[in-house]
Amino acid sequence: MVPAASRHSPLPTVFVVDDEPAVRKALARVLRAMDIKVAQFGSAEEFIAAHDPAAPGCLLLDVAMPGLNGLELQRTLAVRDGALPIIFLSGCAEVPISVQAMKAGAVDFLTKPVPDEVLLAAVRAAFRKDRVARSARTAVAAIEARLATLTPREREVLDHVVAGQLNKQIADDLGAAEQTIKIHRGRMMGKMKVQSVAELVRLIEHLRISAPKAHRTKVS
Repeated sequence: MVPAASRHSPLPTVFVVDDEPAVRKALARVLRAMDIKVAQFGSAEEFIAAHDPAAPGCLLLDVAMPGLNGLELQRTLAVRDGALPIIFLSGCAEVPISVQAMKAGAVDFLTKPVPDEVLLAAVRAAFRKDRVARSARTAVAAIEARLATLTPREREVLDHVVAGQLNKQIADDLGAAEQTIKIHRGRMMGKMKVQSVAELVRLIEHLRISAPKAHRTKVS
């Protein structure tokens, strides 16, 4: 059984996207028997129109569908921050397609009919991946929120501190008094909620590594 979410977060949902009603119904029955929340969609377009990116969970996605197929939906979602982990379903073992799907980040590629235990194991893995990704995005958002409170001068001081410069060096570079730099530095450290330079460096490095490329805050 998949663990319940905490009191402060919604239960994860398996979003089943398949154009065959019988398949959707069978998958939903298996998942609900394990107390897993399910939402069903008959097409990729229907899913896109209804889905809330803030909703946690995973996507159980058929490869071959009329209109937008599974791989095309995967590419569409890949450009969005917070795309759900995807488990692909196929009526046959299509090796080239499965390789393409996995290279693009799919959690698994399953062949119909899927044994219950295999399906549940894949869903658990996808839920874990989603939890980790959402936690990382929350951490990045918290760091960016702290950065947003800095004044332009405090931000300049942060960049120099992260680069390993001392107050006197920063003062020379910025054309300011060393005592003024000390004041800016103290305020900056307070706003960033760190106690040491090492902690600040770790925080900024985490941001550089974890933030989505399209939205990374520039830190020299």
